[in-house]
Amino acid sequence: MKILVTGGYGFIGSNFIRYMLNKHPDVEIVNLDALTYAGNIENLKDIENEARYRFVHGRVEDAERLEEALEGVEAVVHFAAESHVDRSILDAAPFIKTNVMGTQVLLNSALKHGIKKFVHISTDEVYGALGEEGLFKETDPFRPRSPYSASKAAADLLVQSYFTTYGLPVCIARPSNNYGPYQFPEKLIPLMITNLIEGKKVPVYGQGLNVRDWLFVEDNCRAIDLILERGKPGEAYNIGGKCEKHNIEVVREVLKIMGQSEEMVEFVPDRPGHDFRYALDNTKIESELGWNPATSFEEGIRRTVEWYMNNSHWWKPLKERLQKESKGFWSK
Repeated sequence: MKILVTGGYGFIGSNFIRYMLNKHPDVEIVNLDALTYAGNIENLKDIENEARYRFVHGRVEDAERLEEALEGVEAVVHFAAESHVDRSILDAAPFIKTNVMGTQVLLNSALKHGIKKFVHISTDEVYGALGEEGLFKETDPFRPRSPYSASKAAADLLVQSYFTTYGLPVCIARPSNNYGPYQFPEKLIPLMITNLIEGKKVPVYGQGLNVRDWLFVEDNCRAIDLILERGKPGEAYNIGGKCEKHNIEVVREVLKIMGQSEEMVEFVPDRPGHDFRYALDNTKIESELGWNPATSFEEGIRRTVEWYMNNSHWWKPLKERLQKESKGFWSK
């Protein structure tokens, strides 16, 4: 099978491409990426000469470039998106352009090329915020609370409409907070690890009491593979890590692994509209596709810390660029 992966130089996209090429000897991948700030060509340096892999430099909003990328393609996995909440608060326009308009152009091209399966990668943030109890189900209404999550909710609705209106065989994946190797160092976990390596304090919003459900990126890749292979067209699937933790708990775990004290924590003012808690009900993907997260948080975070400690050549140039921007992006 030949698959177009959009945004394949991003964090999850690059992990997914590597996962698919390693697991499926008959899979070919075309990677369409605009190489914006979070798209790093170093993410796939180890496979750039792989015969089953091809890179096309371009944006999902560019219909002409999509014509080239979609040649001979049977399936699309759509990761490409502006994805950082804090950046969306400062300027929502790029999020509308890429996440909404770009998705619409890609859907049109997929329809034109007779794509057999279109998997759209969404987020748990489309549902809004939970209280202290309960889990989001795929049938729950959308209540996005940031420009980023609003743009992703709009994209979800567009994708669903192309199934209802045109019969395009789409599926939607809604994962919880991913972490692991190759995550851009403005997000909470890689920022924490790299700051500690550099002897800097770890910034934490508010008192670190916001709750997130953490999912190791390899487990997410396995779930997306199953959705691509056996997901029912027209359906959405939550991909939860079954690992709810207060942000401060995550910080303490990293501090423990790295032998640091809580003196390295710096509490910073909370951001506007900061959702208190996300958590997903996995019943559907468990019962229909037989998926469950396989990596414990303890194992996943240890592997993640080790990866960043051993790959300073990858993250140091990115951190230097972020520091020059001086915009204070901390975490999802």
